[in-house]
Amino acid sequence: MSARDPKQGYEGHWHWDAPARRLSLTTGTNSAFSDLRGIWSLEGLGPLLDGFSRNRLQLSLTGSDVTVNCALNLSDDRQIQLVGAFLSKREAQGMILSGAEMANAVPEQEGPGPDLQPVFQPIVSVADTEKIMGFEALARWKLGPDNAYAANRYEDEGLASNMILHAAEALADWRARSGRDLFVHVNLTGRDLEHAGLVGLVEAVIEGFQLPPHTLRLELTEQAALRDAGEAIEVAKALKAAGAGLVLDDFGSGHSSFSWLADLPADGLKIDPALTRRIGEPRTDAILGAVSNLAHSLGMTITGEGVEADWQLDALRRLGFDYAQGFAFSRPMLREAASERLGLSAL
Repeated sequence: MSARDPKQGYEGHWHWDAPARRLSLTTGTNSAFSDLRGIWSLEGLGPLLDGFSRNRLQLSLTGSDVTVNCALNLSDDRQIQLVGAFLSKREAQGMILSGAEMANAVPEQEGPGPDLQPVFQPIVSVADTEKIMGFEALARWKLGPDNAYAANRYEDEGLASNMILHAAEALADWRARSGRDLFVHVNLTGRDLEHAGLVGLVEAVIEGFQLPPHTLRLELTEQAALRDAGEAIEVAKALKAAGAGLVLDDFGSGHSSFSWLADLPADGLKIDPALTRRIGEPRTDAILGAVSNLAHSLGMTITGEGVEADWQLDALRRLGFDYAQGFAFSRPMLREAASERLGLSAL
């Protein structure tokens, strides 16, 4: 699958009404699975599935797991996968995948494994730091019974797709239960940009979880794209067309060329923490003030990352920044704790 063919592998979306015990399947007009379109009882859908898949679907929709990741074999040997999550005890929703995209959705053999535990760091409004505007999803791995977590333990094929799914699932839940216009950031590496299934997966996730455009935001760095900047720009444009938001991360470090800023259809900038730590120096403040004005003139937001003290926040406010992120507000936290910070109960 190429960046120019984002829909390959995405067949449609599904919705589970738990009280009514009805599964709605919506597929594209030209989908090879259009015969599945409709509202089904589990009993009515049963004859279209093989025996093991009937049990697997029943357990996925009526069990205790929040996440749904259910591979189904149809009675005529076709295969699909339902990927999504419960938004509440009453309903779940997600996307229908087929073919190679099934493996891309939640890799098992090549993925980061069951010890992956995403954490979320709040991104707050500079004007009102009590107001959480969104989160950055960060990969952590559980190391042992002491509940210690390590960052960036692996750089593997499954990490980006797993993180995108976890982030989208959490975002859909938070938006539905809070009624707030929240967003979530996910980091992409240069290798992620080269993955043939990336654009299709992102579009499938956005459609499957019914996320508004640009609320799932992908962070890119110029350094990650240096191996083939031209191709990276094309992939970025395809991601934007698929409905993702784009954020240029670590701006102010490395090259940070203006040609990259001109070419990338980004929605926001994040200032490198190394520059945030130098706030208060006259030359640094002059540079950050100019970058803030430039970002706004391009229709972009600007975020100060690595904020650790109130005086840094005061400076960001004077410089016209929109968002701030750092230990001054919160360390990264598990999804349940993030829900509580939003005033929501755990599912």
